[in-house]
Amino acid sequence: MKWKTIDKFSAESGMSKESIRALKKKGIWREKIHWIKAANGRIFINYLAVEAWIEGKPA
Repeated sequence: MKWKTIDKFSAESGMSKESIRALKKKGIWREKIHWIKAANGRIFINYLAVEAWIEGKPA
């Protein structure tokens, strides 16, 4: 799956939950590209888009 919860993404990437939320809040990670809010209200991170962001590639 390309979508992971903040908890799962944090554990696997080594990024803190706080830094993930800050990137989201500041608009650095864009909704529907880097993250999405599911119907149940949970936030999911697109690790493929974030990998591209880390490497400086377009998502």
